This record gives sequence, structure tokens and C-alpha cells, in this order.
Amino acid sequence: MKYSWVDGGVTAAVGFRAAGMVSGIKVSGKLDLALVVSDVPAVAAGSFTKNLVQAASVVYDRNLLQERAAVRAMVVNSGNANAATGQKGVEAVQETVESFAKALGVAPEEILVASTGVIGVPLPIEKIRDAAPSLAAKASREGYTDAAQAILTTDLTLKQCAVQAEIDGKTFRLGGMAKGSGMIHPNMATMLAFVTSDCDVEVNLWRALVAKAVDCSFNQITVDGDTSTNDLLIALANGQAGNKTIADPASPEALLLEEMLVAVCVDLAKAVVRDGEGATKLIEVQVSGATEDAGARQIAKTVVGSSLVKSAMFGNDPNWGRLAAAAGRAGVTFDPELLQIDLGAFALMKGGQPLIYDRPAAAAYLKSEKTVIVQISVGIGPGIGLAWGCDLSYDYVKINAEYTT
Repeated sequence: MKYSWVDGGVTAAVGFRAAGMVSGIKVSGKLDLALVVSDVPAVAAGSFTKNLVQAASVVYDRNLLQERAAVRAMVVNSGNANAATGQKGVEAVQETVESFAKALGVAPEEILVASTGVIGVPLPIEKIRDAAPSLAAKASREGYTDAAQAILTTDLTLKQCAVQAEIDGKTFRLGGMAKGSGMIHPNMATMLAFVTSDCDVEVNLWRALVAKAVDCSFNQITVDGDTSTNDLLIALANGQAGNKTIADPASPEALLLEEMLVAVCVDLAKAVVRDGEGATKLIEVQVSGATEDAGARQIAKTVVGSSLVKSAMFGNDPNWGRLAAAAGRAGVTFDPELLQIDLGAFALMKGGQPLIYDRPAAAAYLKSEKTVIVQISVGIGPGIGLAWGCDLSYDYVKINAEYTT
């Protein structure tokens, strides 16, 4: 069984509608309010920031999913994080779900919320309340691009994708959208992601698959090392494809669903770091030879998150010593004498010893490629891991120095 890439983003799956509109939250006048709604209850999974300072929406969604297996809709605003806003933030979330419950004809507890933008500013809830009827009426199968646009802040590009395959002779789809380009170092940026599927899957299995997919995708990216107050991923599956309910994690159907879920999450995660604030290139770090996958992933993320590594990549400097140093401080035990580092086709270090290589050619590789590959081997173990990040440019400082001014 194989899957293929298709159009449709967050509404590629049957039974999902979406919309985006201008509510007035953003002073720029750009789209700033999105809605994704399922025609029927959809089993829900969530992954949330581990930052102790959390947005009101994060607290609300986490608590709701501890009590409920299924929901009907997700409301997302951009331009305001509704974080560190105290009781007013809590009340704004409640008024949001009540406004959209009335507009959609569903119960308030069937609606999840998300916010992104500036921290510490009260959410202008009256704008969301006034927009709810129009946004609900506008939701359609064709509204996925407007929804993906409405969740962006400093992003320069839309981030959406979808895949499809067959299960039990039934075609089913899985798609998603995401936002994020700064404050990205998920630990479950400002990062939000939303995934939908029309597959029929048992809720506990769905949640387990989502957790695994997040670990090898969104939790393996970094732009600047800052974990946001608002990071979350919400994944819904509404069963409208008509397949038999998938409940056995070892079944071919579950393995295919997991593969598709990982593919969508990795694609969206890479799109986030590719669009990192001020970034000029995507960096992919591939680690092998660790005793286990978790250790390999930790090394990869430490290397790609190093400010020194990121700065060298921006300067097109093949300074492999920074790669070695970052790998060594990742908190994962390995034998330094087995360390091997390659940059693209250039072997830089082997057996803990420097190698002679064409430095100008390696620098030219960094300058010409939009995606730079770093390969690190730390031993002979079976553990492998991937992580993605971007370079650190002058523009990153400029963007964030003037974020609220």
C-alpha cells in the first residue's frame, strides 16, 4: 500500500470545511481568523507546548481533550497570542467557543481554539465574536488556502499539504496546515499545526500515532531555540472515508496511516524551518550510529540548533569543529574516536581525526544549495535521527528587534 501527494490541504479529507477572513485583529488588515470544521464529530489528538507560561488556548484545549474523544471544529486567530493575559484571556477563550458554537449549531465543548501573535496583549474578543457568524457561513471545501493564510504572522509562505491512499478499497486522505517562522523550538514556535483525516480510527490509536509523528517531525525542528507559549498541534479524524475502524497498531492499515501522518507532519515541519525568519537555507542533520533513535534525534537537534553552527552556515563557512562540539554537548554518550562528519559530498572528519578536503568547494556547496545536508556518525549502533533547522542571518535580529515597534 502506498500513498500519493494531492491538493486540498486541511480540507483534502472528506467532511471537512474551512475558511479564513479579516476580523480586524491585525492592524495590517490581513486575514487573521480561521475556522476548520468537520461535518460530523471527529476523534481528536493534541500535542502542546511544555513551556510553563502557556496561552489560554493551550490550557483550554489540553483540558478539553482529557475529557472528550471527539470535537467538531477548530478556531484559530493570528495577530494576538492571548498568552500571559490572565483571567481576561481565559474569558476570551470561553467567549470564542460560545460564539462559534452558536454560529455552527454545535456545543461549545466541541470546539478547540488556538492563537498566535504578540504575547501579553489582551485579545480583542469583540472582533472574534462579531466575525463568528460570517466565518461559519463561509466555511467550504475550497476554503483551505484562506484558512492557511489566516493563521500566519511573520511567515512569508503558506504551509499546507495532503496525501491519499486506499484502505479496505476505500480512498482516504490526510492533510494539514501549519504556521511558524520564529520562536521555533517545539518541545511537546510560534508554531501551530492542524491535521485532518477522513480515516476511521480508534481514538487511542490515533492519539498514539499523532504523538509518534510529532516526535520525529515538529519536535525535531528549530529556528532560534525559543519554545513558544502557544505551540500546539491538533489532529482530527472523522471516519468519513468509510473504512473499517483501525484499532490494531500492528495492522497494515495502521502502519500505512502512521506513515502518511509522519509524511504530512515532516513536510509541514520542514516548511516551517525553511521559512525561518531571515533564513537563507534549510539545514538537515542526519545522525546515525547511536545506541537508540532517541539519542540520535537529540544529537541532531542539538547540532542544528547551535547558534555557532547556524551562523557558520549563513557565512558559508565549513567549520566542522562547531558540528563536532555541538554533537559532543548533546548529552548523549558516544566514543569521540568513532565520530565521523560529512557535509554534503565532503568528508570532513573520521575516527575523531580531521580529513583533508577541498575547503573552497565545500564553501561553494554551502553558498549554492538551498538545502544543506550534514551527516554525523557517532558509532556502530542502530539509532538514527533527523532534525531540521535554518541558518542565522542578520535579518533574524532585525525582524525580532523590531517585532512590536
